[in-house]
Order: sequence, then C-alpha cells, then structure tokens
Amino acid sequence: MAAWSSRKLLKDFVLRRLVSNPVPRSRCFSSSAPEAAPKTAHYSKKGRLFTGAALGLVIAGGAYASTVDEATFCGWLFSATKLVNPFFALLDPEFAHTLAVSAASRGWVPREKRPDPSSLGLDVWGRKFSNPLGLAAGFDKNAQAVDGLLALGFGFVEVGSVTPVPQDGNPKPRIFRLRNEGAIINRCGFNSEGIVAVAKRLGAQHGKRKLDETSSTSTSSNNEVKQGGKAGPGILGVNLGKNKTSEDAAADYVQGVHTLSQYADYLVINVSSPNTPGLRMLQGRKQLKDLVKKVQAARDEMQWGEEGPPPLLVKIAPDLSKEDLEDIAAVALALNLDGLIISNTTISRPDPVSRNPNASEAGGLSGKPLFNLSTNILKEMYILTRGKIPLIGCGGISCGEDAYKKIRAGATLVQLYTAFAYGGPALIPRIKAELAECLERDGFKSILEAVGADCR
Repeated sequence: MAAWSSRKLLKDFVLRRLVSNPVPRSRCFSSSAPEAAPKTAHYSKKGRLFTGAALGLVIAGGAYASTVDEATFCGWLFSATKLVNPFFALLDPEFAHTLAVSAASRGWVPREKRPDPSSLGLDVWGRKFSNPLGLAAGFDKNAQAVDGLLALGFGFVEVGSVTPVPQDGNPKPRIFRLRNEGAIINRCGFNSEGIVAVAKRLGAQHGKRKLDETSSTSTSSNNEVKQGGKAGPGILGVNLGKNKTSEDAAADYVQGVHTLSQYADYLVINVSSPNTPGLRMLQGRKQLKDLVKKVQAARDEMQWGEEGPPPLLVKIAPDLSKEDLEDIAAVALALNLDGLIISNTTISRPDPVSRNPNASEAGGLSGKPLFNLSTNILKEMYILTRGKIPLIGCGGISCGEDAYKKIRAGATLVQLYTAFAYGGPALIPRIKAELAECLERDGFKSILEAVGADCR
C-alpha cells in the first residue's frame, strides 16, 4: 500500500509538471504572419534544483517504500514526525496547539498499523482496550480530531471539557511553556464550542463509522475479536464541564449527559480544574455526593441497549488533603462510581518550577513536575478504595517507566498530555514499547497483574 501511494505521488508530480510546462508548438504549424515568441515558462537555477531535489526525494521515497514492509515504513513515519517538533516550538503555545489539532482532524498524522503487544491489552468496564495509554482531556476540547488521534495508537482518547453553552474561556495569553522543566501552565478556563456543536460533530463521526462497519462486515470474520468502542478502533471518553457563570453545576452536567452520553464509551465529571471559580468546592463530601447522584440518575433514566449506560467517572485535583481523599473515596464506594481520574493540574509550584520566570503565572501546572504529587495521590486513593474502583493515572507521564509506576501505584489506565505536546506522535509507540518491556522485566504477563503492585 505504501509503495502504491508513493508511485501515485510520483505520477501526479510528473503530470503536474507536464501541465504547467506545455510543449511549445512546432514551427511547421505556424502561419505566414509574424510569429510571436512562444510563451514558455522560465525557471531560475534554484527552481530547477529544487524541482530536481523534490523529484529525487519522491523517487527515493517510492523506492524505499517498495522495499520495506508496512510495519517498518510505519515506524519510519512516526520517527519522521520528530523533525516537525522544533517548528512547533517556535510558535505561540496556543497557536501551535490549534495547528496540531487541525492537522490531526485532517489526517495529516501517521497512522499506527502495527499491533500492540498482547501484554498491553485489557478489559475495563466491559470495553476492550488494545493498550492502557490514553490522551487526556484538554487537547481535543471540541472533538475535532477523534479519528486522527485514535489512529496514532492511543488506546483511548478523552475529549473536552465540554460546557453546555459555548464560552471563550479566559483572556489570552493563557498557556505558558516551561520547556526546561517539561511542564506547561494553563488557565484556559473551559474554552468550549458547547455541547450542541460537539454533539453534531460526534454524531456525524458515529454515523460514518457505523456505515463503514456495515460495509466491511462481509469481509471480516465473525470470530474476530473486536477491540474498541463507539469511536471505532479505540475508546472514546467525554469530559463534561460547567459554564463559568452557571449557578447550578448539577444542571450543567446533567445537560451534558443527556446530549453527549450516547456517543461516549465513558463519561467524566470534571470538578477539579483550577481555572473555573468555585469548581473545586464540588469535591467536598456532601457536594460531590449530591452531584454524582443527580448525574447518575440522569444517565440511568435514559434508554440503553444491551451494552448499558456509559461508565461515569470523576476527575479530581492533586491538591487535596488526606481528609478530602477519604471523603471522595467514601462517596465513590457508596455510590458505586465507575472510576476516578487522578489527577488534574496543580496550583502548586514544586521545584524546579518555582525558579522559572513563568512560575508566577496563574493557572494549573502539568507535566513532569506533577508526576510525584499525582502518583502519591493515586496510590493513596487506590488504598482508600481498596482497589475496587478502576483508576486512571494522569500527570507527568513522559516515558514507559512513568506509565508503569502509575500502574504499580494503582492505575488501571494512564493518560498523558504535556509530554505529547512536547514529544509529538513519536512518543506514543515508544511509551507502549517501554511499558511492555517493564512488564516483562518484572514477570507480569498483563497490565491487570501489575495494577496496585506497590500497594500489596
């Protein structure tokens, strides 16, 4: 397939050159009238050199693609994305983010064709994950690039946070790089196109996938084990937020459930962003219990097929006391919550971030400096919930060893964001390969065998 694409690219390139440079008419067809000079295109020496170089690259690419297997060529494409990272680093952080989402939405990213290591596959909530590595909410806020992001090889992608009514979020600039520390500070404030726009987009994507599945049914084996969920090749999570000016937080989350749950493999109540005033107060025992009960009731009153309603999770902050964690664990166990995401960004500025000029910017800190704090909270919550509730470990993951430590601390699934923003697509296959090596090194045959190993 890769070789065919390269040959087609070469053919199109040559045809375009022929069209743009028509062969001049022969003089034998001219009339007796004075002949005008033929209007042939004139190219500079640099232009000819560039054309020759481009043609050479196309020919070389086609020759390379025709001699390697698909897996090798796929690996080459992922590695090639490293060349683009320096370009993104020169751009404004938010513009670079917008550009990356746009590229993924158009399919201008490599597609993972290689199967994941069998040790990384797992079942959670009755869903089959090909691997436990997910993309956290905040990257694709408006569900513009679900297909492209899942094609990169993520086991699951979480979109949002989505608010009921569109809102612009906080004034710009609101995203700040701390490159030396591998961190980012953001105070976006739930900038969202709103649930109606996201529902239309997810509905169109869902309809297209159903059509594709129907057309491919005849060619697939009935005994084939199907991985993924409503998003096709991977699992789709929808993260719900509240509007900044809303006085009834529960009503906002209920509205999100009613509109978006039909497209989600799991739902998330985000009560932990530091950039929406008063939001984190919803993590209190009474407030959280009342909120979760209302959202669960809204979900359960809807009609569902054999697969049942989507699991409901809560995303919590890392800046919580032991008493706060105990309250959240008690609510989660009492209400049979399906899962917790640990954690969101932090308002603290641990070393070495405190010495960075951008450390004084308001907002949530993500990336490497968050790793220890979020992992400690994760381990504490695993112990408090006695391993009965699936946990998603999020915060500071930048390599396979980091993901493995989260899993040993109690995470069933893991998410990243900041490291992906810095490392690009090439980071994904590397983390999965390193994670598989960690499992094999310690004698674990699967992810589930390693979950909570450090707590036992």
